[in-house]
Amino acid sequence: MKIKILYEDLNILAIDKPSGILVHPDQRSKEKTVLDLFLKKYTKVEIIHRLDKETSGVMLLAKNKKAYEFLKKQFSAPALGLKTKRGLVDGQYRINKVYVAIVNGWVKNDRGIINKPIGRSPKDFRRHLAGRGARGEMREAITEYKVLKRFTSPRPSPYKGEGAKFTYLEVKPKTGRTHQIRVHMKYLNHPIVCDSLYNPDVPCPKGISRLALHAKSIEFKNLKGKAVKVESSVPKEFAKILT
Repeated sequence: MKIKILYEDLNILAIDKPSGILVHPDQRSKEKTVLDLFLKKYTKVEIIHRLDKETSGVMLLAKNKKAYEFLKKQFSAPALGLKTKRGLVDGQYRINKVYVAIVNGWVKNDRGIINKPIGRSPKDFRRHLAGRGARGEMREAITEYKVLKRFTSPRPSPYKGEGAKFTYLEVKPKTGRTHQIRVHMKYLNHPIVCDSLYNPDVPCPKGISRLALHAKSIEFKNLKGKAVKVESSVPKEFAKILT
């Protein structure tokens, strides 16, 4: 598999991760990962952050330890006290990530902030949970969203009747918890389309067979102090269902 490079300098790579590939090795799987593919050329490359296997879009890699530590500080900058101008958080530059997602149902409010800690599901070790019933350490999680479009789509066979309702969202996670966007959308009762873990009983709309979550852009500061914004095109299957 060939993965497109969206940005590269002496220290940092930004790639366009396809849906369906793991970021790093999993003890339960022997399939090739993003890390495996880039270690062939960049022998010191390190994973700074991750995208879920079925999530596509922009992802950063560090080509050396110095870049890894430099970017890690930007990812770990505090989420509260956020100053939106140029990504500054209490004087520290913070990574700014923007996703797009298609969720079930029509989201009522045009904009919103989900400020709900995330813990573990008591029923499934693979899942996380926001709100009532969550177990273990509850970690702060903040997600902003904006409605881009509300639409209907024909129900897949054998379902009949009027078209099913969906909402196309722009989503900005202000913290970086595992499955954060997926968990918060589930908490709103608008789970992401084709999410086999958090939305397993709802059929996918016609034309989409993968998790409808895409990392559209990321802004960071490189080691020369320059602010860089990298963008990934919206997947074709998203664009098709939205037209």
